[in-house]
Amino acid sequence: MTVRIALDAMGGDQGPEVLVAGAVQAVNARDDLEVTLLGDEEVLHAYLRAQSSPNQDRLHIVHTTQVVGMDESPFEAVRKKKDSSVAVAFKLHKQGEVEAVVSAGNSGATMAAAIRTLGRLKKISRPGIAGIFPTLKGPLVMMDVGANVDCRPQHLFQFGIMAAAFSQVLFANQRPRIGLLSIGEEGGKGNILVKKSHELFSKSSLNYKGNVEGRDIFHGDVDVIVCDGFVGNVCLKLSEGLAEAVLSMLREEISKDFKAKVGYVLARDAFGRFRKRVDYAEYGGAPLLGLNGTGIVCHGRSNATAIKNAINVAAELVCENVNDHILRLLDEVEPVLVAAAAGEETS
Repeated sequence: MTVRIALDAMGGDQGPEVLVAGAVQAVNARDDLEVTLLGDEEVLHAYLRAQSSPNQDRLHIVHTTQVVGMDESPFEAVRKKKDSSVAVAFKLHKQGEVEAVVSAGNSGATMAAAIRTLGRLKKISRPGIAGIFPTLKGPLVMMDVGANVDCRPQHLFQFGIMAAAFSQVLFANQRPRIGLLSIGEEGGKGNILVKKSHELFSKSSLNYKGNVEGRDIFHGDVDVIVCDGFVGNVCLKLSEGLAEAVLSMLREEISKDFKAKVGYVLARDAFGRFRKRVDYAEYGGAPLLGLNGTGIVCHGRSNATAIKNAINVAAELVCENVNDHILRLLDEVEPVLVAAAAGEETS
């Protein structure tokens, strides 16, 4: 089976050259992959020629005339710029010409174009963004990390289902352990949203472990952490900033004296492995779960390696039919969700 991925080659902070390089790396690493680059045809052809990949036949270009800027209003830009690289990418997905879309551009516009073009997965109220965090015991999936800043309990409940299905597919966790991010481990802690969400999870057949606190995120005692997009995005940005700060502090301290420099030389491999564990590029991007299709949002600063890995994650989600896993898991716990919706309507 050949997996066809559309790459918004005009999005991101690094420019088309880096995105093209990531696409080339992706097709060089996998024989079952084709990538369609969307953007300025002349520019993209020039960068492709410079790469001189032996797999040029699996790299295609679709010319688009518009680009959504990082500072533009997402919904307004998607509505007006119908020939933007991100909008046309999802149009190709809708038409069945590709199976997934990857973009490092305006994340809000990517989400807006995805929902506008593909729509939501059956029974899903709100799609969300699933972030991947390194922990002491393996990768953790946090959802939502930015798509939905105001949520209801049933939205958080669905985030848990979608993130659990994603964890099953990508990390082979047969029964992912789910935690609800709160200000205390006790079930009565948290705001109204967290308390009501806790009740939903507790009534379900999911492998729910209760509330977890911010300090627990990196312990690895759960596989999935659920929160609204406001809190999740703060966690994501805090984690990225902390990782960068720790590495900078280490470099600063090492440069201060000779003994530290000698120690660094001896521990260079360990430092390299640590950097790799905390590098967002290792997973490339965050999947948009809950779409009637497959989309990946990448960091605006993504390098070629991150783009390559994001394309690979997109291909894995397509090959493993992650949406089928979500629907199957949703069917198992749907009565809880229906009861919750009925309760809100009568309250």
